[in-house]
Amino acid sequence: MKVLVLGASGFIGLPVAQALIRAGHEVYGQTRSTAKAKQLAADEIIPIVGEVTNPAPWLHLIGTLDVIIDAVGGTADIRSISASLLSSISTAAKNLRPASSPKLTYIYSSGTWVHGDNRKDIVSDTTPCTNPAQAVAWRVDQEQRVVTDANLNGIVIRPALLYGRSASLLAPLFKSASEGKVAWYGTPGGRYAIIHVDDLADLYVKTSEKGSIVGGKIFDAANDMTESVDDFLQKLVEVSGTGSGYEYIKPTNLYEEAVATTSLIRPYLARALLGWQPRKAGLVDGLTTYYAAYLASRE
Repeated sequence: MKVLVLGASGFIGLPVAQALIRAGHEVYGQTRSTAKAKQLAADEIIPIVGEVTNPAPWLHLIGTLDVIIDAVGGTADIRSISASLLSSISTAAKNLRPASSPKLTYIYSSGTWVHGDNRKDIVSDTTPCTNPAQAVAWRVDQEQRVVTDANLNGIVIRPALLYGRSASLLAPLFKSASEGKVAWYGTPGGRYAIIHVDDLADLYVKTSEKGSIVGGKIFDAANDMTESVDDFLQKLVEVSGTGSGYEYIKPTNLYEEAVATTSLIRPYLARALLGWQPRKAGLVDGLTTYYAAYLASRE
């Protein structure tokens, strides 16, 4: 396959692009940074340097691509970027691809926060999202626009809270722990739906390879079981050697409220349709390794 990864130097995009290369595919990777483009090239990923908001450097590829993966994140205007990308890619697919060609597979990266905060009810891939975390409520409609687009074979992957490597959203907490304090957003009794970045990358590969038979589907990318936030914070106290216990912080904005979200997710669809199964140790069980990896990534 010929695949374009948008946001290829990011926490999701880079492992996905690397996994696709290992699987034998030809991979283009969009990045804003010339320095990161060199890293992509060293990994045998064909770099395309430029802002994701300006698709001109890669839009011409759409006529021959098999898959585009939107792994763009870490920006305040992600809502408008997501909508703009879908519109641009859909229009280009309509205009640049032969009428007889298969639809271009477009994989959009959402997130399990669309399930919202619920400590009572178990949810899954196909549970209606009726109370999403406010910070990402817009994603519910965006997901539907992706999977119903007339010109694309739209698929949505919802990563749960990511762990591993440089720690993703947990990096500020790990930084605080390394400085002697474990304090995080939420209240006692919460549970995290989580996924290791390598297991997530494997799901993107399987989805890309079987895109033609899973078009229109939305996959929750999470481990089989959620994990106790209390257990996680206590283990972080032990692993980091802070010795002062942990505390919860009251959220002060929508992002912090989302971080504190509990969703009791039992995903099944990717297991059933793609044969995907997370393999990495859980967050608590493997925390010694994951915390050490975070520290090494800062050196």
